Amino acid sequence: MKKVYVGMSGGVDSSLTAALLVEQGYEVTGIYMKNWTQDLPGMRCPWADDLADAKRVAVQLGIDFKVYDFETEYRHKVVEYMIDEYRQGRTPNPDIMCNQEVKFKLFLETALEDGADCIATGHYARTHEGRLLQAKDTNKDQTYFLYRVTEEALKKTLFPLGEYTKPEVREMAKARGLYTAGKKDSQGICFVGQIGIREFLSQYVEQTAGPIIDTQTGKVLGQHDGAIFYTIGQRHGLELGGGLPYYVVGKDMEKNEVYVTTNLNDASLWKPNIQLANVHWINTPPDEGAFQVRVRHRAPLAECSLIQANERWELQFKNPERAVAPGQSVVIYDGERCLGGGIVI
Repeated sequence: MKKVYVGMSGGVDSSLTAALLVEQGYEVTGIYMKNWTQDLPGMRCPWADDLADAKRVAVQLGIDFKVYDFETEYRHKVVEYMIDEYRQGRTPNPDIMCNQEVKFKLFLETALEDGADCIATGHYARTHEGRLLQAKDTNKDQTYFLYRVTEEALKKTLFPLGEYTKPEVREMAKARGLYTAGKKDSQGICFVGQIGIREFLSQYVEQTAGPIIDTQTGKVLGQHDGAIFYTIGQRHGLELGGGLPYYVVGKDMEKNEVYVTTNLNDASLWKPNIQLANVHWINTPPDEGAFQVRVRHRAPLAECSLIQANERWELQFKNPERAVAPGQSVVIYDGERCLGGGIVI
């Protein structure tokens, strides 16, 4: 009987994952990864509640349950990385780094050393012989967040939910009477629940007021409380009021200036091509040619041409893409298969 360690977050997806694997005859152990326990002003970290929910489901299923404490590594590999990227004016994705460094590296290695044959998570994705494929539920598909996982890790990973839609998962959890069947999905930053990125960053960086400048006229329209909090294409949070909406088209971190425009066709908002650094291919690098890309989670797949330029890769979009910010991940697909991706320069 194969031993599988399931990452149980206390949510419905990972709960059903564990239940399905028990039904399929695996010897299942539930693992709660204690990654973040710090409360923030006005926001209690929900980790203790999530741990209790995961434990309850493990008891329901009659499986062993353990806690892996990854808080030190998580702070270093995910949180500090994210803060540093924002300080440099980029727009990182902590969920992607968490998958690369914690769930499919640290958790996998610890589980295998602990006697597991493989791991499983509640991600909406599918694998086949070390290849990563989109989930059946394209609306819920999470391959965007998994593009930096290695082929070796995927060969040791099960994604039982990849064949189901989210409504089906809810119904299946309810039918099994799982304690978490009606629990809401967590929103916001992966490790602090409901809190937004601005609230989180403001605990770690100094808020310094600076000008919001109209690129069309050069006029100062108002003040912001820190260029670090703004990203390309952003519309909300500018509080300029009246008339047409303004969009962020650039920022200068040294001068602490944010540049905006009402012109939706501004060249700074639209990219006909981009360059990617820190490119990761799950399997062998593809040949140059036509592929599809996702420039952010839930963005529709866009047609593009892929060209290798030394250590970097260039993407030429069939139609210009809006609001692609430095530091964002762009993920490359060939049909339903996720090939990998990189970080926008």
